[in-house]
Amino acid sequence: MNAFLVGGAVRDRLLGLPPGDRDYVVVGATPDAMEAAGYRRVGRDFPVFLHPDTGEEYALARTERKSGRGHRGFVVHADPSVTLEQDLERRDFTINAIAEDARGGLVDPFGGAADLKARVLRHVGPAFAEDPLRVLRAARFMARLAPLGFRVADETRALMRAMAEGGELAELTPERVWQELARALAAPRPSAFLRTLHDAGALGAVLPEVEALYGVPQRAEYHPEIDAGVHTEMVCDMAAALAPGDAAIGFAALTHDLGKALTPEAEWPAHIAHERRGLKPLAALCERLKVPAAHRELAVLACREHLNVHRIAELRDTTVHDLLARCDAFRKPARIGQLAIVCEADKRGRLGLADAPYPQGELLRRFHAAALAVGARDLAAAGLSGPAVGEALRRARIAAIAAVPRQ
Repeated sequence: MNAFLVGGAVRDRLLGLPPGDRDYVVVGATPDAMEAAGYRRVGRDFPVFLHPDTGEEYALARTERKSGRGHRGFVVHADPSVTLEQDLERRDFTINAIAEDARGGLVDPFGGAADLKARVLRHVGPAFAEDPLRVLRAARFMARLAPLGFRVADETRALMRAMAEGGELAELTPERVWQELARALAAPRPSAFLRTLHDAGALGAVLPEVEALYGVPQRAEYHPEIDAGVHTEMVCDMAAALAPGDAAIGFAALTHDLGKALTPEAEWPAHIAHERRGLKPLAALCERLKVPAAHRELAVLACREHLNVHRIAELRDTTVHDLLARCDAFRKPARIGQLAIVCEADKRGRLGLADAPYPQGELLRRFHAAALAVGARDLAAAGLSGPAVGEALRRARIAAIAAVPRQ
């Protein structure tokens, strides 16, 4: 049998990126031969084995045949007769269809190395259209590779658009959509994920609440970029810069302005009460995609409170305390730092304001730290008990907030 390094490990090495997991494809072997050599089988849908020493994955070369709708409707065929080229042909993009032999030589039947050099994301062949998940994967790869100058090939974008128009994306499971979205939000340029899907007519199929923001105008004095969808892209990118790899902060950035899509056109470009209007579509999105609780809770806080944080220096001491209490900031203190980052991303994710200062974030943190330093145990030691402790604690925390300089 012959083993070849494939996929991301080869691609990233050629791009000069840090190596990730190393996956191998094995040609000319059977499951029995793999197990006899000490490999441990772990694949359920197709033959995948773990190396007895390194734990790295070795998959038997295989082909796939479409047997139904959606990304799971495939019949897998793996036996010693399947060639390396046949295995590479079933892959999504040419840059992922490059193999490396034991001596470091490349096997590149579909021109992936040339596309890497040209910074082009191109599908391998017509089988791409059989798996709707690949539309999301294209967008997610762009979120990672756009900073390197990558673009989607024209023919690949056209195929993605045809797939979206054909309704295949409706077959995607919520879990897979969320998985791709979360990985894109943790990538360096989430805007490329949104823009790729939007340009292919596919964003509405998976994130209709976000697609609805495109074309909605905002007041130019606050939003020189005008378009609410463009603003959302910019906020996501700023969040990725301020909190690299943090999908929870990225999701809150993505959804903080969903209410602007619900503003009546007669009120444009103002968006009064958009923070409250946004809670309903946010809840629907989270329910549909089964968003993890921690991500959902932070997104709700950012959607509801971001305007209050922007004017934190103008709020009364009692109002600041109540904002912290609504955020459950005394039981879950990490939330305030996260919220401050999302709000900073909102302020700086605007045309010409990428380098603007955001003192509100630091002031919010100082208010929180001062209030958090007041403990119920101190009040109980003073002889208070029952409801009196809670009321005294509130007064003491407000007094601590009042003592914080606002400049």
